[in-house]
Amino acid sequence: MQLVGVAVKFVNQTMSIYQDFGLEPIINASGAVTRLGGSPMPAAVLDAFRDAAAEWVPLEQMQAAASRKIAHHTGTEAGLVAAGAAAALTLGTAAILAGHDLRRIESLPHCDGFPNQFLIAREQRSGYDHAIRAAGARFVEVGFNEIVAGAGGRRTEPWEYEAAVTEQTAGIVYVFAPDSKPDLAAVVEVARRHNLPVLVDAAGELPPRSNLKDIAATGADLVAFSGGKSIRGPQSTGILCGRKALISSAAIQMLDMDDHFELWDPPANLIDRSQLKGIPRHGIGRGSKVSKESIVALLTALELFASGAYDADLPRYHSNLTTIQDALADAKADCRILTPAHKEMWPLLEIRPDCSALGRSALEICRSLRTGSPPVYVGHGRLHAGALIINPTCIHDESISRLAERLKAELC
Repeated sequence: MQLVGVAVKFVNQTMSIYQDFGLEPIINASGAVTRLGGSPMPAAVLDAFRDAAAEWVPLEQMQAAASRKIAHHTGTEAGLVAAGAAAALTLGTAAILAGHDLRRIESLPHCDGFPNQFLIAREQRSGYDHAIRAAGARFVEVGFNEIVAGAGGRRTEPWEYEAAVTEQTAGIVYVFAPDSKPDLAAVVEVARRHNLPVLVDAAGELPPRSNLKDIAATGADLVAFSGGKSIRGPQSTGILCGRKALISSAAIQMLDMDDHFELWDPPANLIDRSQLKGIPRHGIGRGSKVSKESIVALLTALELFASGAYDADLPRYHSNLTTIQDALADAKADCRILTPAHKEMWPLLEIRPDCSALGRSALEICRSLRTGSPPVYVGHGRLHAGALIINPTCIHDESISRLAERLKAELC
């Protein structure tokens, strides 16, 4: 609690820097979303970032230290810090496609002469899969979600992955969520029968903390997590963890390779130098590089997250939402606090405006909140159902009254 509280104070003291660029700071009631800058970093994380900036270390050694920490917290063989979960997916795909083959590493994203097809459930496709295709992968879609389509009661099934395997299949991509189907373990079982690696997108699937280990424990070969959401590291960080051989390939395709092979001595726990006949040039993952400061800050945040330190904030989140709910007692809206399904998750406040009485739609109210002063960005994922969502995780305590005033002005 103290760590996070200090971080809030630090951010508030420096927030006016945005005004130097002609920007008015917003009240972020949407949560740790990328488009608004991610999660609040605790004081310990900010201190770690600053301290790391004062000295220098070889990045392959820093990433090797990170690999040990990540492996400990995820139960995997190795890990890597990337420039966000999307970058981790690109690196993971590149590792599966190229391994330690210097010709393949050099040719990506062009995959002439070697397999580059990845199986993916049709219902798991999204704009985020650009990150996978960027490395040269081509998707082969399998299955249907007949429930959503209104065409039946079935979703993608394991046999559909197996039926789609050909000589051009390089791996399987699985987008993890609590309701993803089929179960990841069943997909891994299919992959094992065909010696195919499984890359899991679990960017936003923390908490619960148990997912750090449970997802990889299914036998998945690589798992990608966001570092700038619930872990509360720098927004532009992510984690790739899994099999050591694949992490080794991902690392050499990201790190600065401007060195002499005779001098290059990467830590063995990160890169298997014996698999290489020479040092490759900069790889397709070079744009996914991460600074030493971001790596140290992410690892500091990971320690806090894994220890359960952030659970101390949950009562404060609930109290702040209750304050807002009470302030809207006379509003032309139905307000209720949504209790999370998991004890490590935070509550949300759902606001359903009486659009007939207000003469405006929920979308119009959402727009008005954004364009007012201070700008307020609420969760907009349920606007189609006429609901505004208040996520408390990025709202400073001293901003609660201002947020309540802005909401009252729109809803009363």
